[in-house]
Amino acid sequence: MSGQGNSAGAHLLVTDTSLHFDCADEAATGRLAQDLAAVLKPGDCLLLVGDLGAGKSTFARALIRSVAGDDDLEVPSPTFTLVQTYDLARLPIAHFDLYRLEEAEEIEELALDEALEGGAALIEWPERASGHLPARATVIRIEPLDHPTGRRISLHMPDDDFAGRVARSREIREFLDQAGWPAARRVPLQGDASSRAYETVHRNGETAVLMNAPARPDGPPVRDGLPYSRLVHLAEDVRPFVAVGKGLRRAGFAAPEIYAADLDAGLLLLEDLGREGVVREGAPIAERYAAAVDLLADFHAIAMPEETPLPDGTLYRLPRYDQRALLFEAELFFDWYLPYAGAAPDEGLRAEFIALWRNALAMMSDSDTTWVLRDYHSPNLIWREERTGNGRLGLIDFQDAVIGPAAYDLGSLLFDARVTVPAPLERELFARYVAGRRLHDADFDADRFARDYAILSAQRLSKIFGIFVRLARRDGKPGYLAHLPRLEAYMAKALSHPLLEELRAWYRARGLNIPSIG
Repeated sequence: MSGQGNSAGAHLLVTDTSLHFDCADEAATGRLAQDLAAVLKPGDCLLLVGDLGAGKSTFARALIRSVAGDDDLEVPSPTFTLVQTYDLARLPIAHFDLYRLEEAEEIEELALDEALEGGAALIEWPERASGHLPARATVIRIEPLDHPTGRRISLHMPDDDFAGRVARSREIREFLDQAGWPAARRVPLQGDASSRAYETVHRNGETAVLMNAPARPDGPPVRDGLPYSRLVHLAEDVRPFVAVGKGLRRAGFAAPEIYAADLDAGLLLLEDLGREGVVREGAPIAERYAAAVDLLADFHAIAMPEETPLPDGTLYRLPRYDQRALLFEAELFFDWYLPYAGAAPDEGLRAEFIALWRNALAMMSDSDTTWVLRDYHSPNLIWREERTGNGRLGLIDFQDAVIGPAAYDLGSLLFDARVTVPAPLERELFARYVAGRRLHDADFDADRFARDYAILSAQRLSKIFGIFVRLARRDGKPGYLAHLPRLEAYMAKALSHPLLEELRAWYRARGLNIPSIG
């Protein structure tokens, strides 16, 4: 790492894996703490070094409050307790003060290893436990400058991964500076299962959302010489988000305005649409789901273009949700769920599975196509009570949009993988959608749409079965398994369509709780 620059009151010098910041005042020191808090993850250990009164506790307090997203969080000094823990939603933090430690070996009794398994640790006076701390911990040295509240803060980072995250965080700070938010307060938002990260940024009572989505390198080829992302048409940078968002806004829908963008760096500063959702205590709010169905009916009545412009004047063409992509996604059920369920899948069984799905997807050759937002479900719908009509719903997370059958997004909403939509409400909302479409087109073919809805819902649920098991087994996120019974109930409903009886029998024979019909 090399270079230098200025950012929000902190002068930066970079040498190898060390960073040196001259923070002009306590506010600049707090912003540096926010920049580090934004990239902390489980296993990170920060050693705070400095004389008495240097500001170690002040820095730790600012960092912990930033992780918590609460400027008023009480953060007492752990001088007498030796360790203070914070079970924060985004990341648990353990704050150690070893000043009163009598023997270095006593650190073993403070459960540092346990704290680092699921969270991060800040350690003041780490020299008292020399030889008993992680070898790749980051050392943060704090020294006073000539003026009373100024500090020189030096980071020494033997861990290249942490150093890379810090460099990215400083890139974000420079982006905010250039966007006119030089002293913005950064608060990381709870993440999802994707590689993108989000923050709320605050400036003089205003808020915006920072999207941090660097371009993803292609993974290894998995079929036909293509990586997974290209096979299923996943966005690999922020350009699709920018282009699709602009198209949605031009059509009259509430996608976030983009205040500033660095497309090459994968950084966007977005309008903050709010935090109110369409569920309460884990259950759908019927009025809000009805509004989401009405929005889809209106959206699907519009002839959306296959291309939409980018700020540089080029056009982005939405990819086709072709049979290859749909099949490959469905195979996630075969590759991940079947082994989890105790089956022994072989290539003969795979061929049988693919043949059934080819037949099902071929039924949709006469489907009407439009923009498929693809993740049109409760986590990505923002309720805005003060607005009217379709403006009441803010739309986010649409970067993977494709051209495909309109029924996909209705199935995404009504068979929500994380929220139980009761069967009577699902039937009522499906009928509401059909009525809405018929307001625009008296000849709307409800039977054909119901066929597509069943096929695409079963395809999407197959994909999610596989993804949730993969998240649990490969990525160490077992919480996703709790959603499987809901998916099973949804799959039984989707496969109840008479045209899908062969698929229904295949899934039932593989152990899903799907009763036969008749």
